This record gives sequence, structure tokens and C-alpha cells, in this order.
Amino acid sequence: MLRRGFITLLGSAAAAWPLAARAQQPMPVIGYLSSGSPESDDFRLTAFRQGLNETGYVEDQNVVIEYRWAQGQNDRLPALAADLVRRQVTG
Repeated sequence: MLRRGFITLLGSAAAAWPLAARAQQPMPVIGYLSSGSPESDDFRLTAFRQGLNETGYVEDQNVVIEYRWAQGQNDRLPALAADLVRRQVTG
């Protein structure tokens, strides 16, 4: 009986191994760069998130979105883009 319990435990651990490995993978990171502000881009953000949801991505559940806002100061865009590059966004 002890042997049967050990084999069951070993089989359960082997079956759970891929799930644990998948859970440890980092979430993809998408960079969102805008010359505006969160308020001025509200309709774009709504559509963006809806599109992500339609393809199976939900913010903070299986994808991270890094936002950078220039607040109307377009000269800030290169620095904000460089910050996203340093963050190593995947999309």
C-alpha cells in the first residue's frame, strides 16, 4: 500500500511539473507610448484593452502594459521610448 501511495504522489508531481514551470514564466510586457495623457487617450486605451481581451490577454493577469506619457511635450518622446527599450518590452 505504501508503494502505491508513493507512485500516486510521484505521478501527481510529474503531472503538475509543466504547470509549475509555466506559472514561473514572466508575463509579456507591452509598451504604450503616447504624446498625450491618460485622460486624452481614454478612448484609445479602451479600444486597445478591448482588442487585447479579444485575443485572450487581460492586463495584469497574463500581460503587463508599461505606459509612458509625454503630456503634450513631444520633445520627451525619445527619452520615454528609450525608457521602454531599457524596460525590454516585448510588444
